[in-house]
Amino acid sequence: MDLKPSPLALPFPQNMPEIAGVTLRVARARYKNWDRADLTYAELAEGTNLAGVFTQSACASSEVELGREQAKLGRARALIVNAGNSNAFTGYRGREAVEQIMGQVAAHIGCAPSDVFVSSTGVIGVPLPKDKAYAGVAAALEAEPCNWEEAAAAISTTDTFPKGARASAMLGETRVELAGIIKGSGMIAPDMATMLGYIFTDAAVEPAFLQELLSHSNRETFSCITVDGDTSTSDTVLAFATGKACNTPLASYDDPGADAFAAALTDMCRQLAQLVVRDGEGASKFITIRVSGAVSDESAHRVAMSIANSPLVKTAIAGEDANWGRVVMAVGKAGEPADRDKLSIAFGGVWTARDGLPVEGYDEAPVAAHLKGQEIDIAVELGLGEGRATVWTCDLTHGYISINADYRS
Repeated sequence: MDLKPSPLALPFPQNMPEIAGVTLRVARARYKNWDRADLTYAELAEGTNLAGVFTQSACASSEVELGREQAKLGRARALIVNAGNSNAFTGYRGREAVEQIMGQVAAHIGCAPSDVFVSSTGVIGVPLPKDKAYAGVAAALEAEPCNWEEAAAAISTTDTFPKGARASAMLGETRVELAGIIKGSGMIAPDMATMLGYIFTDAAVEPAFLQELLSHSNRETFSCITVDGDTSTSDTVLAFATGKACNTPLASYDDPGADAFAAALTDMCRQLAQLVVRDGEGASKFITIRVSGAVSDESAHRVAMSIANSPLVKTAIAGEDANWGRVVMAVGKAGEPADRDKLSIAFGGVWTARDGLPVEGYDEAPVAAHLKGQEIDIAVELGLGEGRATVWTCDLTHGYISINADYRS
C-alpha cells in the first residue's frame, strides 16, 4: 500500500535525546511483502522500571495478555515490536510465538522472559510466523544501534510518517530526559491508549509511582483521541525508566521534582497522542473539541467524544461545511445531561448558537474561512456546571475508505 504523507504531518524531531540505558536496533522480519525494517528492538539497562496501560478490548492479543501480567512486576530489560501482523485472535499459536520471542531475547541478554515485552501490530487473525519471528529477532540482536526515527519508522503500518517526541524536567539539580515513539493511524478510539506507544526516560522512578503517573497521563491524552471510533486488539503504551540520571528515586508527588516530571510525562503523552490524530487515515483536518459547562468532567468527556466520533460531524468538517446542527445532534445523542435551551456552539472562536438559538445576525463567512484551514476548533458550552474536557480528532474523507478497503492487499 503506497500512502502519501498526511497533509497534517509534522517532521520527526531532530534533537531527540539519547536516553542512558536504552539501545535501539531494527531488523527485517518481513512479516508482510515489503522491503523495509519491520521489527524494533530496545535493550534496557538492568534496574529499568516499567509501567503500562493496555487495551480494554475483550479480544486482546496474546502480547497484551502477557504484557498485563508482566507489567505487575514493574521491571523490564527489553522490548520487541513487530509490524505487519498483529498476532491477535490467533489462539495458542499466537501465544507460543510471543513466548518464543521472549525466551530468545531473554537467553541472549541474560534475564527472565517476563522482563521482555512484546508488541505486534497489523492484520488480525494471522498467527505470527515463528520462523520469521526467530530470524527477525536474531537479526535485531546483532544489528548496529539505530536512532529514534529509524525505530519509529520500523513499527509503522498504515502510518504515513514516523512519530516521535521529547520532553525534559529538572528534579532538583538533576535534568532528566524523556523520549517517545508511537505508531497509529487507524483503528483509533480511546478505550485505554488506541495504538502502540513507548516512552523512555533516564529518570529514577519507583514502579508504583510510574504507573500512577502514566495512568493519569493516559486519561488526559491517549484516552482523549479518536480517528474512527474503533478500538484495537493490541493497544499498548509502555513507559521505561532506566534510572541512569541517578536522581533520588521518585516515589510520590511529595518528592522534590515529582510535579515537574509528571508535567513532562503528560506533555510527552499529549504530543504523541496528537501525532496519531494528525496521521489519521485519510485525514485533512486536525480538530480540537472543547466542552465546558457539563455536570462533571467525565460527562464533558463523553459529550466531546460523541461529537468527535460522529461521522456526520467529521464529514461536514471534511467538506468545510459550517453545519453546527450536526454538533447539536452529537450532543443530544451522547446520553449525558444537556439542555437544548442552554446549549452554545462555536467554530474557530465564533459563536454560531447561544442559549439554544442561532446567534442573531450570525455571519457565516469567518466560520467558513476557519473551516478551510487545517486546524479546526469546536467549542461547546452546556451551561449546566463546571465540568470540562478537551479531545482531539480528525475529519473523515474518501481517503479513509480507500485505505481500509485495500488494507490486506
